[in-house]
Amino acid sequence: MTDGNGFLSGRLLVVAFEGWNDAGEAATGAVRTLKELLDVEEVTSIDPEIYFDYQFNRPTISTDEDGRRVIEWPSAVMYGPAVPGSSGVPLAEDAQLRVSGTNAGNIYLLIGTEPSRSWKGFAAEILDSVLAADVSGIVFLGAMLADVPHTRPISIFVSSDSPEVRAELQVERSSYEGPVGILSVLAAAAETVGIPSLSIWASVPHYVHNAPSPKAMLALIDKLEEIIDVVIPRGDLVTDASEWETGIDALAAEDEEMAAYIGQLEQARDTVDSPEASGEAIAQEFEKYLRKRGDGRDGRADGRQGPGPEPRQP
Repeated sequence: MTDGNGFLSGRLLVVAFEGWNDAGEAATGAVRTLKELLDVEEVTSIDPEIYFDYQFNRPTISTDEDGRRVIEWPSAVMYGPAVPGSSGVPLAEDAQLRVSGTNAGNIYLLIGTEPSRSWKGFAAEILDSVLAADVSGIVFLGAMLADVPHTRPISIFVSSDSPEVRAELQVERSSYEGPVGILSVLAAAAETVGIPSLSIWASVPHYVHNAPSPKAMLALIDKLEEIIDVVIPRGDLVTDASEWETGIDALAAEDEEMAAYIGQLEQARDTVDSPEASGEAIAQEFEKYLRKRGDGRDGRADGRQGPGPEPRQP
């Protein structure tokens, strides 16, 4: 809990983008979960014609509830509370069916696809909408492919470029230097106009990059709930995360090389988690990942644009 002038005191925008920033679909999955649970409606959407290369981010077609064939274009959509400022009260006392807590009625969402071009203009258009909605703080969610084992808790790295946010929430400032995705561009633009931001990143095992990671999604939701002072129902996520881990265990049981490699990662992770380990370990893993991703390829889990497994460590 913070005082009336803190990061959590006003309207918060939670942001996730498909693509380079979204390994295992964990970040966008977390925001989509919030969208289903919150009473939100569309505030604005970005015209995709200016910012997307449709040969790179192709539109999709599906059938709607009325049986019509509908084309969905890559874009970014911002959602806001249908009744701003109202707390999300559970629909029944014995059923946590909605997000609740002191900040539940102040949460805005932005979800989209990382644009192909004109990032400065894209960021400016997004920030115009953020300022118009009187958003006072932004939380960026991301997920990276990393050399981590699926059998251990998902590593979470929280950082902020705002001295006030770092002091209030006791988080670090990232020391990373190198190529970035649209989240970093938006964060820099937000700081320029005086809107503080916070970034939450999850590490996803690179050897399962072709599948969504409910365990990483759950870890992001856990940390988000802790930071923004809300209670977020987990639904089937806990079960899905357990089944995801069990499925990978089964694959590893049939592949001696994979099992041996996972064992190496487990040993390394246990060393990092030991009381003697440095608190910089997760931050170093984050920076290592971003340097590897400097080739411009993303961490999508659908196999269309993903980077493939990282080289295994000796």
